[in-house]
Amino acid sequence: MQTRITRLFGIDKPLICPGMSYIAVPELVAAVGNAGGLGILATGPLSAEETRAAIRRIRALSDKPFGVGVTLLMPGAADNARVALEEKVPVINFSLGKGDWIVEGARRYGGKVVATVTTEKHARAAEKIGVDALLVTGHEAAAHGGAVTSLTLIPAIRDAVKLPIIAAGGFADGRGLLAALALGADAVAMGTRLAATRESPVHAATKGMIVAKAVNDTIYSAKFDGIPCRMMDTPTARRKAGRALTIFEAVPRAMLAARRMGMSAGKVLAGAFAQPAAIKQLAQFGAATESIRLAIEEGDHNQGVQLIGQAQGLVRDVPAVADLFERILREARGVRTGLPD
Repeated sequence: MQTRITRLFGIDKPLICPGMSYIAVPELVAAVGNAGGLGILATGPLSAEETRAAIRRIRALSDKPFGVGVTLLMPGAADNARVALEEKVPVINFSLGKGDWIVEGARRYGGKVVATVTTEKHARAAEKIGVDALLVTGHEAAAHGGAVTSLTLIPAIRDAVKLPIIAAGGFADGRGLLAALALGADAVAMGTRLAATRESPVHAATKGMIVAKAVNDTIYSAKFDGIPCRMMDTPTARRKAGRALTIFEAVPRAMLAARRMGMSAGKVLAGAFAQPAAIKQLAQFGAATESIRLAIEEGDHNQGVQLIGQAQGLVRDVPAVADLFERILREARGVRTGLPD
């Protein structure tokens, strides 16, 4: 199945693995590429050196196109983006920040840049700086989806810009792929679906929970990591999303998070007085990152929290990526054939 996205990236299938922290690791990214889609490496938990090593690991596992994702609001993200540019990564996906300099850098070697957006305003701004495509994230998505559902957000942004669109939020099977194409998208990103595959590093216990949960078994709260965020509904998630940090709680947590990222404690303390909101955000990101890691890597849901989309209710097994992709395309063809004239 060829679309504007498959032609833009040089891939066979309009199926994307977004850059999910601790999940979109080199092995999963390579598996998605080898199956004909595009995998996007998550760099949020990585240092610049680790990002470079991960990029080279992907290239050792696959000769297919792949991407690198950077959340520019996160400390260290700009350094990871620079590494991606130095390594001439085929696709760079940025979010939560200004990516004009990434566009300029990628242009020098023929790389493509995707901006993640959740509103028409942000879509127009991204088009203006010259990105090649948009990843449009609806309310159904895991983590930081938009306030508007995919059903209305995708056609609204389709009307607002001319760029190719990757639709994210609520897509897990062939029906979703066909629906996204009908809404004006050119591909789908399926983070929740790909988290429950054989090649995914998600702990077996957590994969089992994804399969068992229903579409309404999620929580959407701004109090977990400081930005409206969707996570699996568990007692731990309810507790951790129950209230935001105070500045007195935030400073020591921010100092710990900064130490892990090589930032000085003095810089954090100075920021606490100059930009208390930014320090609280750093602290919440730091605390949330460890909770996310525990759920994914250790299957610990007493302290861990799993970011997940509402599409978890459509996940009923744990197949290999290649088998999943073939199934999705087969389903899409079957649904299209069965539609009334």
